Formats: sequence, structure tokens, C-alpha cells
Amino acid sequence: MFARLFLLFVSIPVIELFIFLVLGQRIGIPMTLAIILFTGFLGAYLAKSQGLKAFARYQDALSRGRLPHEAIIESLLILIAGILLLTPGFLTDSIGFALLVPSVRTMIRGRIEKSLKERIAVAGRDLGAPVRGKSEPQVITVDAEVVEISTDRFRPGNS
Repeated sequence: MFARLFLLFVSIPVIELFIFLVLGQRIGIPMTLAIILFTGFLGAYLAKSQGLKAFARYQDALSRGRLPHEAIIESLLILIAGILLLTPGFLTDSIGFALLVPSVRTMIRGRIEKSLKERIAVAGRDLGAPVRGKSEPQVITVDAEVVEISTDRFRPGNS
């Protein structure tokens, strides 16, 4: 994992620098800088509008009593897109714009959900069901003692 991240953090700036140099020679430095600034502003605007839509989906899911996992994953992808769009560079901008396309986000969200379902075990109503292929359910027994059962301490006048 470390080797992949190291390769990513070294190769992307080298590729971006190469693209800057090639485009700077072809269309000129002022035009290259103008494109970078334009994509930064456009990306920030699009990320904000897409983020507000994802937040509305999050609130809608909560109001319906459902888990907002899809909206949370999409919001995370939109945040990553915004970061990539604000980072100067043509490669990062193209990846960021791709993440703002809803169909691309849906595809990536599906892969993330599949990966999370394989890694996370959720206990719900049927607590006796085996978790992750274990044959016996795991039960935690807790011994407890009631220390105070008085309910009048929160009544008005009893401070």
C-alpha cells in the first residue's frame, strides 16, 4: 500500500509537469494559466452544486428513516472531485470532472459499497445469525446494577 501511494504521489506531479510544459509550448503560458484558473473556478462551482444536491439526498434519506449511506459515499466522492479540481493540473482536473458525472459516481459508489459489504459485518434484528461465516453467534453478557431510580430530580423546582 505504501509503495502504491508513494508511486502515486511521485508520478502524478511528474505527469502534470510534463503536461504543463507541453501545453505551455503549444498554446502559450498565459493561456495555460487561464485554463487552469478557469477549471479551478468551474470545478469549485460544480462541486458546490453537486454537494448541495448530495446533502439534500442525505436529508431526504434521514427523513424517510433510511440509512443515508449512498449520499454519504457520493458526498465523499464529490469532496474528492472538488479537491482534485482545485489542485492545479490537467490530469487532476480531468479525474475531478469525471467524478462530478453522476453515472461515474454511481459506478464507483457501487464498487465501494461492494468492498465495504465484504469487509464489514452488521448485526441487526437477527442477532443470533452467524457473522462472517462463524458457526456460533457471539453473545456478550453484561451484569448491571441500578444505582438510582428516582425520577423526580428533573422536575421543575428540584434543582
